[in-house]
Amino acid sequence: MAQQWTPPPSGGVQPNVPNYLVPAIISIFCCTPLGIAALIFATQVNAKVQAGDIAGAQDASKKAKIFAFISIGLGLAMILIYVIWVVLVVGLSAASNF
Repeated sequence: MAQQWTPPPSGGVQPNVPNYLVPAIISIFCCTPLGIAALIFATQVNAKVQAGDIAGAQDASKKAKIFAFISIGLGLAMILIYVIWVVLVVGLSAASNF
C-alpha cells in the first residue's frame, strides 16, 4: 500500500528561501531563453517550501538566481556592445567625411 503524503505541521516556522521572481521577470527582457528558465525555477520555490522540500526549494532558488543574473548580464553586455559599435561606426563615418 502506498503511503499518503501529509503536509508539514502548520505551527512550524517555514524557512525564508528567496524566490528571485522579480529578477527572473526582468531577465525575460534581457535574454529570453535564460529568462524563461529563471522564471520557471523562481515559480517552483514557494511551492517546494510549502510542500516541505526545503532542499529542493533552495536548489530551485539557486538556479533561478543564476539564470536570472546571467540573463541580465548578457542583456547588458549586448547593449554595451551595440553602443560601442554605434559610436565606432558614427565616429568612423564622421572621420571619413573630412
